[in-house]
Amino acid sequence: MLFDEFHAGDRFESPGLTMTEGAIIDFALHFDSQAFHMDVEAAKNSIYGGLIASGIHTIAATFRLCLMTGVLTNNLGSPGFDELRWLLPVRPGDTLRALAEVLETKPHRSHPDRGIVRMKISTLNQRAETVQTIVCNLMISRQPVKVA
Repeated sequence: MLFDEFHAGDRFESPGLTMTEGAIIDFALHFDSQAFHMDVEAAKNSIYGGLIASGIHTIAATFRLCLMTGVLTNNLGSPGFDELRWLLPVRPGDTLRALAEVLETKPHRSHPDRGIVRMKISTLNQRAETVQTIVCNLMISRQPVKVA
């Protein structure tokens, strides 16, 4: 979708993505090497009572899910995220899906070929429990501006 096709209130839902124990451990070994993310035995004795995915892994999975919807094919990048909340741990076997709602759209002030789409993205597990919320600011291409 192009910038001008997004409107406040639009909603998009992704397909599901199952978080495997192997993927959780692999991500942790590379990017977030805390015991409760990568060591099954140590995680049992943690405050979580078992292995959980890194919050950073959950953000990455959520963005992948948003890309899977096909609505972000004209995404040019992001100036940042706001209001990130991790509400529940993500465990091996959880199947995540993303629900995105457009909060607002703003044409870019100095670049007429793009605009900012602000979305609230909720990540839900297979029990429809919200595990994460994030407000994402995306730079999206516009139709070329025609000069008379």
